[in-house]
Amino acid sequence: MAAYQVRSVAAYVAVLLSLLPRGRIWPRDPGSTLATVARGLAPTAQRLDERGAALLVDAFPKSAVELLPEWERTVGLPDPCSGLAPTLQQRQAQVVARLIAVGGQSIPYFVSVAAALGYEIEIEEFAPARAGAFSAGDPLYGEAWAHAWRVHAPGATVTYFVAGGSSAGEPLAAWGNEVLECVLSRIKPAHTNLIFAYGS
Repeated sequence: MAAYQVRSVAAYVAVLLSLLPRGRIWPRDPGSTLATVARGLAPTAQRLDERGAALLVDAFPKSAVELLPEWERTVGLPDPCSGLAPTLQQRQAQVVARLIAVGGQSIPYFVSVAAALGYEIEIEEFAPARAGAFSAGDPLYGEAWAHAWRVHAPGATVTYFVAGGSSAGEPLAAWGNEVLECVLSRIKPAHTNLIFAYGS
C-alpha cells in the first residue's frame, strides 16, 4: 500500500481555483481577488490534510504517537507492569501486547505475549517423576513441580533508540526484564509457579 501523500499549499490553491464556476466573473489569473482568497484558504486545507495523514498513523497502536495516551487509557495502561519510564517503543509494544492478549494457557500464547512486548523467550515445563515415564539421568522432580514452568530469556533485552520511532529525551538504549516478569506473572494461571531464568 502506497504511503498517503499530503498535497502542497500550491496544489490546494490550484484545486480551489479549479472548483470555481466558469465565466467572466470568475477569473483564475494569479493577481485576481479569487486567487488571493484561494491562497488564503489553501494553508488551512493543507494543514487539515496533514492532520488527516497523522490520524492514519495514529489509528494503529504500533505506530501511534499523538493518540498513544488514548490507546493506553483504552487498555488500562499505564499500570504497575509498565516500568518506571518506558520509552515510546516500549509503550507502543505494551498497548499491542494488551490488545492481542486475549487469554490462554498454552506455550505459544505466552511466547506471543512476550514477543509483542519485545522479548524472545522459551518455556520449559516440568513433570513429576513417574514410573514407566522416568529414565536414568532424568531430573527427579516431586509433585510440587507438576504446576511449575520456567521462562528462559536473554540476560538483557535491549530496546535501542530509533530515529522516527523514539521521541526526544529518551535514552539511547533501555534494558531490563521487569516488564516481562510483571506481565507474565499477572497473566499466568493462578495455580502455577513461574520461574525466570536469564542468559541460559
